[in-house]
Amino acid sequence: MDVDDPRRPLLGCPPKSKWRVVGRKLCNLESWRRRVPITIWLPSYSADSLLRDIIAGVTVGLTSIPQGIAYAMVAGLPPQVGLYSSIFPGVVYAIFGSCKDVTVGPTAILAALLAKYVAKSADFAYLAAFLSGCLILLLGVLQLGFLLDFISKPVISGFTTAAALQISASQLKSLFRISGTSGGTFIEALSNFFSNIKTVHAWDTALGVGTIVSLLILKRSALKTSPMDSRCRTIFAAGWLYVVRARNALVVLVASILAFALFKKSIIPFALTGKIEGGVPHFGPPPFTTTVKNETLNFERMLQVFGPEGFVMPLVAILESIAIAKAFAGTKTVDVTQEMVAVGACNILSSFAQCMPVTGSFTRTALNHASGVVTTAGSLFKASLVLLSLTLLTEAFYFIPRATLAGIIMVAMMSIVDFSVVRKLWISSKSELAIWVLTLLVGITAGLEYGIAAGAVADALRALTAAARPDLHKQHFKIGNQECISLALVGTLGYASAEHVPRKIRALDHCSAQVFILDARHLKRLDIGVVENIISAILDLEKNQHRFLLWNFDASHQNLFETLHPGMASRFVTGPSIDQFVLSLDVDRRFSSLTVT
Repeated sequence: MDVDDPRRPLLGCPPKSKWRVVGRKLCNLESWRRRVPITIWLPSYSADSLLRDIIAGVTVGLTSIPQGIAYAMVAGLPPQVGLYSSIFPGVVYAIFGSCKDVTVGPTAILAALLAKYVAKSADFAYLAAFLSGCLILLLGVLQLGFLLDFISKPVISGFTTAAALQISASQLKSLFRISGTSGGTFIEALSNFFSNIKTVHAWDTALGVGTIVSLLILKRSALKTSPMDSRCRTIFAAGWLYVVRARNALVVLVASILAFALFKKSIIPFALTGKIEGGVPHFGPPPFTTTVKNETLNFERMLQVFGPEGFVMPLVAILESIAIAKAFAGTKTVDVTQEMVAVGACNILSSFAQCMPVTGSFTRTALNHASGVVTTAGSLFKASLVLLSLTLLTEAFYFIPRATLAGIIMVAMMSIVDFSVVRKLWISSKSELAIWVLTLLVGITAGLEYGIAAGAVADALRALTAAARPDLHKQHFKIGNQECISLALVGTLGYASAEHVPRKIRALDHCSAQVFILDARHLKRLDIGVVENIISAILDLEKNQHRFLLWNFDASHQNLFETLHPGMASRFVTGPSIDQFVLSLDVDRRFSSLTVT
């Protein structure tokens, strides 16, 4: 080996084995600490951080209680399951979570996706948590988070809007206390509502509408302060801010007191939540068999019930959590791998405690952030408050009106629905708007899982169409006496565009220009099939007295052209301007005509 050969190892520096480098990363103490973030922040944990985390945890816990009960009811599960799902994932995330603001628990979208399986048996909810956790954890361990990049923003936005509309429509039954079913889709829920509108109960309707109005008023009632305000007003504004943040719990408390007072007078005007099993859940492995209509389903049959649509739940779970983490991370980078590990671990471990699938909640995360949480210990204090309520206050939960819970869910959904994206997509990309509309329409008519599948497929087709039909910008101009047309080759021209590109070049034959320029300044990659067809098109057009200049092609591309057709080198030119090369063609043409004469 030559002394100057760059492949020769430097003196005293033996070549590093690739596997040795990977092994060092895996065995490195720091890399393991990153996978258990509590070991990083706990040694420097202070009393001030403890106080702030307790305040944030209690504040979020007051919202988690009514929302946990409500989301369990959306999924068709016993109310206490929603509370279990707010406790155990919170404990796990405090250990493995990497984003201090994220609060993990049940969400409306996951509850809606879960409902059709729970209609068969509640065991499907616990198995779904286990399977979702395993898949998410596997993606995290294998560092396959980049796969989520293939789900575009229009698809996610269309899906979440469809989910919010469907969940809101499903609450019409409880909000107005009508008969019939909630409906599996937005259309079915609306159809059921109008079919049974004569069964509306006035008291539940009044309470539900009052809940919505009260929450909206409280949400917008935060007091603004300035340095000129008195100390009394500043203190009152700070205290009122916590009232605003705990508005869900306060509304539930007022409605429950009202229901209890009327119950004492033997008046029961509202549909109530009913008995909630207190205490801790039964601990054990998730069910791998279940009974549906007196028929025993083994694990394989349960997987068949989930079907391909079952993959939507873990996909949505990790999309929600990572999107929320990025939204509240500010300038900090989000460790996507660690978030997948954390959410996966939350679902796996909590499935042993009768929990439904969980992920990051936008509403509760925003509240956690606004409450000044410092570390993921806030999740632990939130879980502690919910556990305390589940063991001591279950009798009070009996009197929570269902209309109030429906109102809380509908107000929460208002923050998810985002129609402002329509105008942005209309301005930027009509094709992306079409994908958003498709995802939304399929989601509200056929089902949420079919909506996201339809959007993803349409997005993939759009990407394939763009690859097969790349935009080749054409420009007409004149240099000297020469009429020219420039065709810009941009990005990657793969095998899918092997017929489209030469077709565009051959179409130039109908133009009056004498010089055709292929501009490769922004070309990144060329497939061999594209090059073969471009050469064929060039040779055909040159028979009709057209001249070609291949401008600023990469050296590797030039070599490929010359390998496929020796003699192409004379057409390649490189430089900041094409003018001098076009003018030289004009001189050559005049010289040739004089020679012939």
